[in-house]
Amino acid sequence: MKLKDSVAIITGSSSGIGAAIARLFAEHGCHVVINYSSNEAGARAVAADCEQFGVGALVCQANVAEDADCRALVEAALAKFGRVDILVNNAGTTKFCDHRNLEGLDMQDFLDLYAINTVGPFQMTRAAEKALRANGSGHIINMASIAGLAGIGSSIAYAASKGALITMTRSLARVMGPEVRVNAVCPGFVQGEWLKQGLGEANYQTRLEKTKAAAPLHDAASPETVADVCLGLIIGGDLTTGETLLIDGGAHLGMAPVRR
Repeated sequence: MKLKDSVAIITGSSSGIGAAIARLFAEHGCHVVINYSSNEAGARAVAADCEQFGVGALVCQANVAEDADCRALVEAALAKFGRVDILVNNAGTTKFCDHRNLEGLDMQDFLDLYAINTVGPFQMTRAAEKALRANGSGHIINMASIAGLAGIGSSIAYAASKGALITMTRSLARVMGPEVRVNAVCPGFVQGEWLKQGLGEANYQTRLEKTKAAAPLHDAASPETVADVCLGLIIGGDLTTGETLLIDGGAHLGMAPVRR
């Protein structure tokens, strides 16, 4: 699939990984729909960056946990560009809670995380299905996490929601073909403000150093390296669907069960 003149909706693209994906896709000639939930200023800054590459950029507010918002987002994209070729389900949230602290999570925490991390991608896929199928070569990328494979990460609720997203990716790949490919990418530790704010500066730096030291490639993911992988799936993976691709410098190779 070629990106030039295609149209991509990237949820949660006002900052971080989503913003990096939007900029990279735009650099390759793809029109982009920049979605935000609350950070309008960030979304408009990303759109301005994308427009520097000569493509169209549409900024839309939507909460992917709300089905009506998902449908309105797709309709806005179609009204502006007349087509949707790519959907990147990047919007996500978490609650930071030590896995040993079972009292630190309640039912509402799980519901809140699942609403955005799992139900949101389903609702966006359903809203965009007709448009993605229409062009015969659509692609969906779900932003999962190594947490969903290894049961690690910011909290048990987060890991569970991403594990469900990985399973859903495989289910959707079966039913969306042959017109649409569906894949998941699973970043490990991602350098940037999101984790820095969640972990705190000192803890962030300690974990980053340990991650780099443990990974065979001695590096950790960044928003830009995750965007590179997404680009590769779009333009170089015509026979790839239902796959889960890890982006962690090989750190998962040294993982062992945590012992108390």
